[in-house]
Amino acid sequence: MDKVKIGMIGAGTHSMKVHYPSLAEFEDAEIVAVSELDAQRRATAAAHFHIRDTFKDYKEMLADVEMDAVYIIMRPYLLLDIVLYALEQKKHIFIEKPPGVSADQTRQMAQAAKDAGVLTMVGFNRRFIPVMAEAKRQVEERGPIFLAVASFYKNMAGRAPYWPEAGVDVLTADAIHCVDALRWMAGEPSEVTSITARHHSDWTNTFNALIEFQSGSIGILKTHYGAGARIHIFEMHSLDISALINPDVEALIYRDGQGQPDVLDASGFAGSGEFYKYYGFYAENRYFVDCIKEGRQPMTNFADALLTMELVDWIRTGERPS
Repeated sequence: MDKVKIGMIGAGTHSMKVHYPSLAEFEDAEIVAVSELDAQRRATAAAHFHIRDTFKDYKEMLADVEMDAVYIIMRPYLLLDIVLYALEQKKHIFIEKPPGVSADQTRQMAQAAKDAGVLTMVGFNRRFIPVMAEAKRQVEERGPIFLAVASFYKNMAGRAPYWPEAGVDVLTADAIHCVDALRWMAGEPSEVTSITARHHSDWTNTFNALIEFQSGSIGILKTHYGAGARIHIFEMHSLDISALINPDVEALIYRDGQGQPDVLDASGFAGSGEFYKYYGFYAENRYFVDCIKEGRQPMTNFADALLTMELVDWIRTGERPS
């Protein structure tokens, strides 16, 4: 396959900021069509990224235009029916997190993808942030990560959670990035102890957990959505080495008791100050295109994403998935 042909369903702010520009830079990929309900957004995407075919109805796009893969980028409560329909058409699929509003929806998508025999990917971009991936590589040179910490704080006091109309909590909608990153760093969970609470809020705004993994590693999740600002930090610890990562800024690598860390600048290491490049979106899109060309299942496929969603449920409810 010389060039991967891609159809886009959705042309909202996020996809226009990170996915369209990433794909447009690849010589071996082409956005051949866009489907978007909003006429202005549809026209803007087509003009800016030189997309020939535009549609209001995604079913018409899938029927009329030859393509290998479909990006379905929209709010999670709108995903299920569109994803299942695209899977019936045997298209490879990329979606953003969260993969639906519940583990049950993710499970339906994973089974349908298996039945269709296609490749799927969920945009858990923290795995693909260049400075994060490099920090993990350096830490694991000393051995497995035995302690992983993922923290996410935001200032949302007095505001509604994401997508309240769909009943999606902030753990599923946003802090799922931390949950998935803990799996990426430490493996699959064996025990979870969690504490959730409402602080000065009428919705649950803090989810915290101590996780024992099958590997013997320990994971710690710390989130609060009534904090002073957006603070997003990861830690990875192995024998005589520790990495503290702020993916927006830098990774600090401490070794062998030395007081001064090696500093990896996030944008410098990515070779670009463009957000979509230093924050992992360019790399995840490159990875998805490569997987299609090579016929290999992406590591964040729907079946793998189901494991993240089940861990989210375990943290929220305190009950082990059945």
